[in-house]
Amino acid sequence: MPGMAASPVIFEYIKLPEDQFEIHWLEWKIPQKEESLESYAKRMITDIVHENVVLLGVSFGGILVQEMSKYMKFRKLFVVSSVKSHYELPKRIKLLKYTKAYKILPTRLASNVELLSRYSLGNSINKRVELYKKYMSVNDKDYLDWAIQQIVCWDQESPNEDAIYIHGDKDGVFPHSCVGDCIVIKGGTHIMIINKYKWFNENLPKLILGEA
Repeated sequence: MPGMAASPVIFEYIKLPEDQFEIHWLEWKIPQKEESLESYAKRMITDIVHENVVLLGVSFGGILVQEMSKYMKFRKLFVVSSVKSHYELPKRIKLLKYTKAYKILPTRLASNVELLSRYSLGNSINKRVELYKKYMSVNDKDYLDWAIQQIVCWDQESPNEDAIYIHGDKDGVFPHSCVGDCIVIKGGTHIMIINKYKWFNENLPKLILGEA
């Protein structure tokens, strides 16, 4: 499960032995009006038709697969570049909750990537825009409003005991998630599923099979 608004194309470099594993990408659905995260998780489960499944979610997708795991059987649960509980959310996100400012964020601007690319200055900004255009697939305002609210208001009190948490020590989005029971990837950023894919390709099979 990719991160907020992201396309499953973020997993394009993840390659596991085909004689042992079959990879299936999950995609974001547009939430129903005032839908709870619990209800959304249960709807997402209906897309899973296999048994003995391994769930892996990145960022907000990591929050979602933790919720999904409460209502289904699974073999392994991986939470990447995400949080174990609401206590690990950074202060700026907690502030959004207490002030309820998340209700007035200008999410409509996030959908205007073409306009942004037209007026961006400098190679670094252009590169960011190109990455955004490639990997971000959901620009529906209702979805963005809903997703931000679910992150801000997530109420999980403690880590999921069944989860394997994987986090980068350079993650600028969730900087407090390397503590506790967690596999820490040195130099890993919030997008390490893309630029540290070799680590995942080498280690996921061993972690799934209990060899690591």
